[in-house]
Amino acid sequence: MDGADPRASDADRQSTVDRLRRAFSSGCLTTDEFDQRVASAYAAKTYRQLTALIRDLPGGLW
Repeated sequence: MDGADPRASDADRQSTVDRLRRAFSSGCLTTDEFDQRVASAYAAKTYRQLTALIRDLPGGLW
């Protein structure tokens, strides 16, 4: 996509929050980290912003 950063949908934001919940439940995130990332996920406008919130989490959670 020519380096463009596509807009995220509500479903994309919810999917990211679901991943964050699984990471929190498995002990990968503290309560503060989880709260901050969830707030950022709901405020995200692009895929790049959402990806940044889960990039450092283990892939086996999904």
